[in-house]
Amino acid sequence: MIKPLSAALLATLTLCATASLAQSTRPGLWAVEHKMGGNPELERAMAQMQKQLASMPPEQRKQMEAMLGQQGVSMAPGKNGGMALKICITPEMAARQELPSQTEGDCTTTIHSRSASALKMSYVCKNPPSSGEGTYTFSGDTAYTMKMVMNTTRQGKPASMTMEGQGKWLSADCGTVKPMAVPKR
Repeated sequence: MIKPLSAALLATLTLCATASLAQSTRPGLWAVEHKMGGNPELERAMAQMQKQLASMPPEQRKQMEAMLGQQGVSMAPGKNGGMALKICITPEMAARQELPSQTEGDCTTTIHSRSASALKMSYVCKNPPSSGEGTYTFSGDTAYTMKMVMNTTRQGKPASMTMEGQGKWLSADCGTVKPMAVPKR
């Protein structure tokens, strides 16, 4: 089973991966990859989570993939120690330019500025307590890069880390990846 810190990292990855897709994006299947850094303890936790996922028995891994799939995420280890996600954005989500909602952690996302080429945002999660801010730079509606700084508390002590990533549109067909939930109006 994935440990609580690893589950929190997974929730943060999902939140950060989906935040960028609210900009003017093409609907369909997206490949998103993130690499965390800046905090040795959190880097070890991320490596441990990847190791846990890789060493799961096939049936347990299938259950985990099914659970993530219900939340609209397909996940695999990325290059250079990062995490790769596949996310489905529906035409309705793309048209409304709304953020998919993070179902874990009671999180709130705020868009501070938005243009055709950039998005500046921040988020705050209550469980576990964490926050962050980042900038996404877009290459049209089919690709982006991002940089983010995240803050949390670990064993009563403040901890921060950085995340860099990129996203790329793959196809109009999401295949077996289900769309993520969108906020209710």
